Amino acid sequence: MRQLAVTIDRWWPEIEAFIATGFHNAKSEGINRVIKLVARAAFGFRNAENQRLRTRCVTTRRARGHLRTAQL
Repeated sequence: MRQLAVTIDRWWPEIEAFIATGFHNAKSEGINRVIKLVARAAFGFRNAENQRLRTRCVTTRRARGHLRTAQL
């Protein structure tokens, strides 16, 4: 319980801002997580441009399932 209280106290300004505004950065945090996972998987690429393109392709809306090919 003590650790939970310390964590809440540490994050209270952010928690209060979310309660007041309803805004959060969950979407950008999720995309950053995917980028880090793809970068780890693509670590062996010799060409940095290929690694950048792979990361970009994975984080597009189509790759995340927002668009279906049949709709295009």
